[in-house]
Amino acid sequence: MKELERDLGLPSVLAISIGAMIGSGIFILPALALKIAGPAVIVAYALAGLLVLPAALSKSEMATAMPEAGGTYIYIERGMGPLLGTVAGVGTWFSLSFKGALALVGGVPYLLLLLDLPMKPVALGLAGVLILVNIVGAKQTGRLQLGIVVVMLAALGWFAAGSAPSVQSTNYVDFFGYGVGGLFAATGLVFVSYAGVTKVASVAEEVENPGRNIPLGILGSLVFTTVLYVAIVTVLVGVTDPGSVAGTLTPVAVAAEQTLGQAGVVAVIFAAILALISTANAGILSSSRYPFAMSRDKLAPPSLSSVSDRFGTPVTSITLTGAVLLLLIAFVPILEIAKLASAFQIMVFGLINIALIAFREGSTEYEPEFTSPLYPWMQIFGAITGVLLLTQMGTIALLGAAVITGGSIGWFFVYVRPRISREGVATDAIRRQVGRDSLTEIESAMAEDTREVLVALTKNGDEARERALIELAADLVQPDDGRVVAVRFQEIPDQAPLTADAAVQSESDVSFETRMGELSTELDVEIEGDEIVSHDTKHAIVNFAANRGVDTIVAEHEPLRLRSRLLGDPIDWVVRHAPCHVLLVDNLGYDQPQHVVLSGDRGPYPPLAVNVAEAITMANDGELSLWYPENDESTDKHRQAVGEYQFELSELLSVPVQAEPLRTDGGKPSNPDLLVRRGTSGDVRSAMFDDRPVFPSPGCTTVSVYPHESGQPGFLRRLVERVTFN
Repeated sequence: MKELERDLGLPSVLAISIGAMIGSGIFILPALALKIAGPAVIVAYALAGLLVLPAALSKSEMATAMPEAGGTYIYIERGMGPLLGTVAGVGTWFSLSFKGALALVGGVPYLLLLLDLPMKPVALGLAGVLILVNIVGAKQTGRLQLGIVVVMLAALGWFAAGSAPSVQSTNYVDFFGYGVGGLFAATGLVFVSYAGVTKVASVAEEVENPGRNIPLGILGSLVFTTVLYVAIVTVLVGVTDPGSVAGTLTPVAVAAEQTLGQAGVVAVIFAAILALISTANAGILSSSRYPFAMSRDKLAPPSLSSVSDRFGTPVTSITLTGAVLLLLIAFVPILEIAKLASAFQIMVFGLINIALIAFREGSTEYEPEFTSPLYPWMQIFGAITGVLLLTQMGTIALLGAAVITGGSIGWFFVYVRPRISREGVATDAIRRQVGRDSLTEIESAMAEDTREVLVALTKNGDEARERALIELAADLVQPDDGRVVAVRFQEIPDQAPLTADAAVQSESDVSFETRMGELSTELDVEIEGDEIVSHDTKHAIVNFAANRGVDTIVAEHEPLRLRSRLLGDPIDWVVRHAPCHVLLVDNLGYDQPQHVVLSGDRGPYPPLAVNVAEAITMANDGELSLWYPENDESTDKHRQAVGEYQFELSELLSVPVQAEPLRTDGGKPSNPDLLVRRGTSGDVRSAMFDDRPVFPSPGCTTVSVYPHESGQPGFLRRLVERVTFN
């Protein structure tokens, strides 16, 4: 793979960053912001610069750790994974293309003050020239940018210095007259003026000494541009009559005409045209690197990562970006689309801050030469304020960003996912944190005693199956010297009254209680036998458990009959309404199981399942196997994190443990004596998470555990587990 030549020094870095910002932000947006906030637009520019700082610091740090072409895409893809990387890459590419087109179209009104020219042909011609300049090479691009910025800043400096003596203090009266809402709305609007501050990171692979020049370029240009914006807007508001500038397409020229005369207007026009060309140039330069970087990571077709032997630039990527730019200028109402793209840019800045946290907290190698101060509070502040700013962009902007996001996600699943199998450091960091939280919950659950277990017997006549359930319950309570309550539940039709005759014990009932007494002696566990007659067995089970205060219900998991399919499974009803844990047993016999398996289902092992598996293994001096699904899509980080989680879990347990990764697409698992797994209730949440057994039937008794509602993970927790462990 060819690499890009590093030939951009600090002056070019500063020029690219400053030039990317000073454009529509000062020559177009002040007039629109004045209509929203009045004189407080001055504070809006200062506040917007402050809110950009977290993303600037985060991007400076990540750029020194990964000085590669692609900028935002690279950091979010490496930090948050290919899915969000695709969203960030495609969305930011379009966003920068939109803003480049807006800059060219927005510069024409200033030019039309001097010359009577058609707007679109001029904009298309300028775009064509800039595309050719970018194809020729980055060195020429940097030099052009440097020259443009120097001339532009000189003209703006003359405007500010020459106009300052004409400032009228009366123009600042009723400074916050539009209220806090107007101030925040204006801040959201002018925030996009600073979006270009981090553009230079997208050409980090071409920057000399990136560990020094990138942070200095990004942070230095942000401070400089914020001061310049505030100074110029302060002068602009102070020298014009209130309301005379609001809404005009050329606000700086209007102000210059009142203070500097015709010469000032010409200077401002010249500066505005240069500034907007500079913004478009920086937009083409940086946006073209997004498809280039995505192609190298197989998120886009390979032709986009080809580098020209003659020019040393990604010609195909630049050509595609230029084609999009020309189409936008020619056919699309660019101002509205640019506002939509700006909303997406704010969202990307929030993702940048989260990506930095992922790199810092993840296990991947991450060694930046520059580190952001006030971590992680600076990044948290940036992410939260980004969300708040999004609320100020309006419904259309948010819907547009959602469309871009949806299209990017569609591209990921259609093109990207079949070609790659990697994940971001955030996924690994969250997975490890979820694993640590799970171990803490398991350790806490292990400290709880199982004092009493209810064995709910709903069928008569099979003493072997009855004994299996009793022995299993006895193994559960034995470590805590608990008690087993074995109850035969008899259901009579609703038409038959519950009279004293129904409560008379039969010979079968007496025989049952006798067997329970004999089992109590044999198993050395207190076992109490009882019988209950009712019209509704499921309600009787739940009522008995609640009145008795048992810790767990053990019942046999019966196949669904026709009545159950039509009216609902009674066992599911018991699971949902039980005041305690429920264990449902697919009963194929229970005879001192020596090989017990704890089956995972693409998530941490449930604490109740761990407790049950350990208690049974310990009672029978057996060995516990940890099953976990594995397939070709599992990454090395995924396997390593799961392995470490299983090792730490085995350290908590008091029985011999071995991990046994199993393939879900083939491979024969070992033959256990008993399997313990998370239960599936058939409700909406289980359907969403597809909590079906991921392994074939083991051919032995299976215990499905259903923790009480208070011990079940919430929807968000299960979603995080499924995303990070799947």
